[in-house]
Amino acid sequence: MLNPQPIPSYLIQSEAVRERFDRLKSREVILEVRDLDKRFESAQGECTALNGISFKTHRREFVCVIGPSGCGKSTLIRILAGLERQTSGSVLLDGKPVEGPGADRGMVFQGYTLFPWLTVKKNVMFGLKMNGHSSMHAERDALQWLDLVGLTKFANAYPHQLSGGMKQRVAIARALANRPRILLMDEPFGALDAQTRAKMQTHLLDIWRNIDVTVLFITHDLDEAIFLADRILVLKANPGEVQELIEVPVPRPRDYSQATSPEFLATKARLEALIHPPTAAGEEDDVVKPHMVRMTDVTDNVE
Repeated sequence: MLNPQPIPSYLIQSEAVRERFDRLKSREVILEVRDLDKRFESAQGECTALNGISFKTHRREFVCVIGPSGCGKSTLIRILAGLERQTSGSVLLDGKPVEGPGADRGMVFQGYTLFPWLTVKKNVMFGLKMNGHSSMHAERDALQWLDLVGLTKFANAYPHQLSGGMKQRVAIARALANRPRILLMDEPFGALDAQTRAKMQTHLLDIWRNIDVTVLFITHDLDEAIFLADRILVLKANPGEVQELIEVPVPRPRDYSQATSPEFLATKARLEALIHPPTAAGEEDDVVKPHMVRMTDVTDNVE
């Protein structure tokens, strides 16, 4: 009789965490991706960016997508937003095929993408008015969303008068103003300094807890993914494929003291092993190492 294999430490969950995942999985599926492929034509021939991507996201779930450079994270989220077309496969939102951009999906990019000639309030009003709301209705809703993201005092300011974190809060308010079913975020905090980024992560969780929205969040930061997500979709590169879908065992509500907890550290170790697997002896690494030339005549070494 074979000895049973030990359960990986990153999958060991408390009873409260297990109950939370059971409740999550009992909710309806908002987003379903089936056998998604994306291929591009290049000078070297056909290039496969995404291959056979399949996963489901439940209502009010927070999913992060991570993977090495070139795994197709941004391509995936642009397809989900309807900004690009897949080569094959399907994307279903509430059971209906995604065939282009729509108000049922909100999108926040890494860049601040605000209209510089409009005030903060009018930036948030823009999508509402484009969807047929009256100016009075749009202004009322915009002010409610600005209050939610803590920017009521800056309603009449212009984007150039705001800090980076404040600009992204405006972008989040604008994306949520049309009450989308899912909020798609493509490394939205990647350009922020570490302190502002940490504040924005906490602020995003506060927003998510208070509204009925599902979040799919692209990031390259492992700590950010663990801090934010219910589940983490790990992609591998060349081509982009689903490597693993990890349930984060860190209890909610989250705070930064949990970054040194056994659950957090075990999950991070697992993610690092998936994204940066050790190279076996005799195997070539995919990364081309630079040819280092010594360009100093000093006699002392730094190591």
